[in-house]
Amino acid sequence: MNDYAGQHEVVSENLASQILAGLARYVQELKQERKSHFHDGRKAQQHIETCWKQLESSKRRFERDCKEADRAQQYFEKMDADINVTKADVEKARQQAQIRHQMAEDSKADYSSNLQKFNHEQRDYYHTHIPNIFQKIQEMEEQRIVRLGESMKTYAEVDRQVIPIIGKCLDGIVKAAEGIDGKTDSQLVIEAYKSGFEPPGDIEFEDYTQPMKRTVSENSLSNSRADSKAEPKFGGKPKGKLWPFIKKNKPPPPPPASASPSAVPNGPQSPKQQKEPLSHRFNEFMTSKPKIHCFRSLKRGGAAPEDFSNLPPEQRRKKLQQKVDELNKEMQKEMDQREAITKMKDVYLKNPQMGDPASLDHKLTEVIQNIDKLRLEAQKFEAWLAEVEGRLPARGEQRRQSGLYDAQPAPAVNNCAQARESPDGSYTEEQSQESEVKVLATDFDDEFDDEEPLPAIGTCKALYTFDGQNEGTISVTEGETLYVIEEDKGDGWTRIRRNEDEEGYVPTSYVEVYLDKNAKDS
Repeated sequence: MNDYAGQHEVVSENLASQILAGLARYVQELKQERKSHFHDGRKAQQHIETCWKQLESSKRRFERDCKEADRAQQYFEKMDADINVTKADVEKARQQAQIRHQMAEDSKADYSSNLQKFNHEQRDYYHTHIPNIFQKIQEMEEQRIVRLGESMKTYAEVDRQVIPIIGKCLDGIVKAAEGIDGKTDSQLVIEAYKSGFEPPGDIEFEDYTQPMKRTVSENSLSNSRADSKAEPKFGGKPKGKLWPFIKKNKPPPPPPASASPSAVPNGPQSPKQQKEPLSHRFNEFMTSKPKIHCFRSLKRGGAAPEDFSNLPPEQRRKKLQQKVDELNKEMQKEMDQREAITKMKDVYLKNPQMGDPASLDHKLTEVIQNIDKLRLEAQKFEAWLAEVEGRLPARGEQRRQSGLYDAQPAPAVNNCAQARESPDGSYTEEQSQESEVKVLATDFDDEFDDEEPLPAIGTCKALYTFDGQNEGTISVTEGETLYVIEEDKGDGWTRIRRNEDEEGYVPTSYVEVYLDKNAKDS
């Protein structure tokens, strides 16, 4: 489809370069030519109007002179017939009449000349100049029409050139659509989103007939918490924690990191308090959003981030650990090579005839630079690995129990208690083995009940508006005050509640949190 769209872009580019640009220049030329023709027409019209005015002027002057000549002749005749008028006056009147007659003759000649000139100009105007101007305008329009036809023909050629390619693109689209395999696509998604955890082992029988000498299996639910490296219990299912198909408006939060500070090591435990079994990591997998922006990147093998942040937590931890091991092996090889070059240089120094020691300096410098580069790279991945292990629950104190890990015994503390870190940083002790069995029974009784809402540990004020479109998030508006029910665990998200039915996660940087110390401690 990208190729299909690209062909239309080719058509667009060719139209712009071969047709539109040329037509734009041609339109400007037409405007100039049309302006020139109209200028010539106006000039010819002004000339014929000037000739007409000259003809009218000479005609009126000829008419005036004729009238004055008639009056002068009548005056002369009157003076000549009058016996009382002197001969000098009669002569004067006769001369005046002759002058007027001469002026009339001159005006007549001028009028005749202007008339002939105007008639000639008028014939040229109507039979030569104006027809020529209109002919040029007509030719200009005919050329414009021809040019438009050529442009249409060029467009057809441009489009026809890409039709075979477009046909191939369409065939490719049909072929790709027919080649869609839902199972293969599903497998790609599974490989990208799988958590990396393994199912727990079988639960072994525990003999309670000998209360003082209980044997505890590695995979037992009631495995002693006395070992500092003991495994978490994941046989009992906290309410609503193992099910992936939960309510969308209540994303599964991580369980509390510890019991209440006032808990007694061997005292009873409230059935509402929850453990940190495999369900916590399962919840992290269900709520985490791997940074895979589109399914196409899976099919095309898109480049993964260097820190493997597109993978779920456990997969990411394994990949980072593998990368750290590879870098350490490469660094060890370089160190062995450095040691070998150093020994060879010592040999050359003691026996110059065997070789020049200075020839090894360049190689030694290169190896040292490679070691420094690998060390920095390993430190970077170790930092990412430490960050991931810090986010995984109890990664520093416990290891998940499965076929891949073995429990490591440690000195017992308070019979069956283990020191764990609470959310506020204080250390408390877990409840005894018997209390865990009670919680397990209660959880099995209530495993299908709705999740009990967490108590508020403070309030927060939204600094910015956040549009929670992803599953597990909640939308807030700037200035809104809400309840905090879970602090940021280091992943940049805080869990808040608006009312009983609306709760979810928002970025910690978007809110200002005011924790209630009493509520938090309790």
